[in-house]
Amino acid sequence: MTTVGFHVSHEQLHPAEGLRAARLAQDAGFDAAMCSDHLAPWSERQGESGLAWPWLGAALATTRLSFGTVCAPGQRYHPVIVAQAVATLGAMFPGRFWVALGSGENLNEHVTGDPWPPKPERDARLAECVEVIRALLRGEEVDHVGRVVAHQARLWTLPEIVPLLVCPALTPATAGRHAAWADGLITVNQPVERLRRIIGAYREAGGAGEVAVQVHLSWAPTLAEAEAVALDQWRSITGPPPVIEDTPTTAAFDALGRDVGIAEIRRDVLVSADLGDLTARLVDLRDAGADRLYLHHVGRRQDAFVEAFAEHVLPALR
Repeated sequence: MTTVGFHVSHEQLHPAEGLRAARLAQDAGFDAAMCSDHLAPWSERQGESGLAWPWLGAALATTRLSFGTVCAPGQRYHPVIVAQAVATLGAMFPGRFWVALGSGENLNEHVTGDPWPPKPERDARLAECVEVIRALLRGEEVDHVGRVVAHQARLWTLPEIVPLLVCPALTPATAGRHAAWADGLITVNQPVERLRRIIGAYREAGGAGEVAVQVHLSWAPTLAEAEAVALDQWRSITGPPPVIEDTPTTAAFDALGRDVGIAEIRRDVLVSADLGDLTARLVDLRDAGADRLYLHHVGRRQDAFVEAFAEHVLPALR
């Protein structure tokens, strides 16, 4: 059965509101949840950006859902600290937490003052970080000198069930490059044939585990409302992966989105007032190979979305 999860966007929701929304989604029948891990929002209009890690502890303690997040070790986060956070949540909430380890976005990482590396260098750094994190989660003492450095590092609290380390990928090349170390794959909604290519590249490179798709969508009772929400909240985030990864500030993202229209947003966001149409498009993603769908309504108000999708969409996806 397809797992249907709820996405909590820390860039858009105050942490307390995000926690309330996650509980609401659980009570409405969503199976799981995930959250973003940002230092800065994509747009001034989004206006929030709480820290994911303490929030995850609160969410796991006050719901029955499993949770995951996408984290970028290597610059803002030292991999030893990421490993300790993963181990602690895994020890407290066995089998209910996963983390996707990515190469990051300049928006969140430039604050260290270190240069933002090109993509091949970031991928190589990520591979080293994963090696360090894996060894620490096995209980080993780690000394590592390379693009990252770890000296006599050891985790003293280890989980009985090691959380899954998942590969986040927006392109077939990234999916194939990191498949060897990953326990699963997560990507975002995109045309079905492109999604099949990403999943295919991951599987052909030996990638194991489940495939999850985070689905950006904008639903409202009328199409005009759905389009207005998508334009307001998501027009700054419509560029190709290199642009999204390399743009350094919230202000720069807002500048990129200044002249973006609804036609461009529709390439990245499912925008509709028709729940049947949205259900059919989610079924297409499921049938393309997604084991998990994490639904992200890009509006800042979640209640009507949760209620409508719980009643009309979740049963059809199952």
